[in-house]
Amino acid sequence: MTERRNTTDQNATTHTTATATAGNGTGRRSSRAALAVTAVTAATAVAGLGLAGTATAQTSGTSAAQASPTCSASALKVTFGKKLAGGMNHHGVIITFRNLSGETCALRGYPGLGLENSAHHTLKSSTHWGPTWYAADPGKKTLTLKDGESAEALVSWTGVNTGTSDAVHASYLQITPPAATTHKTLAFPEWVDNGDLDVTALAKHIDVGE
Repeated sequence: MTERRNTTDQNATTHTTATATAGNGTGRRSSRAALAVTAVTAATAVAGLGLAGTATAQTSGTSAAQASPTCSASALKVTFGKKLAGGMNHHGVIITFRNLSGETCALRGYPGLGLENSAHHTLKSSTHWGPTWYAADPGKKTLTLKDGESAEALVSWTGVNTGTSDAVHASYLQITPPAATTHKTLAFPEWVDNGDLDVTALAKHIDVGE
């Protein structure tokens, strides 16, 4: 039964083709209509490919814009900003990370900190990530910095000018940007109780409560 149906379909196809070739008017109209449908279908397919290509290009462009490289230590100028003081021998300072790479880059998380003596030898210290005496912790957020833009973190500690038996006398502060493998060094002539430092995550701006 199946073979007979296939034979019938083939014969019908042959007959239709022969009729159209013989010049039957209906056949010519059918052929023109079929060609028109084919042309419309092809145009639609081409337009669809064009739209798909545009969508792909837009998606690729968006992804590229979002994929900013991490700011390296060499791309950043690290400086101290506003200095803070308070009761119970509390001290603090804003650390500013300015992108001077000429390109857009990103920062996320907490800076690494360390203490050095006057000979640049590393001293015993501990860094605690989170809220400080002066400001709440803004939490980890990805910060995209265009060339010239900056981010901030706040570091705080306790200490008295003459030091105590458990204080570390520092001359420099090591500052390592998040995800970096090298650090910056700034002058930091401070007594730090137990070598303990508290630091917030980086933010575009740290709100300080004094």
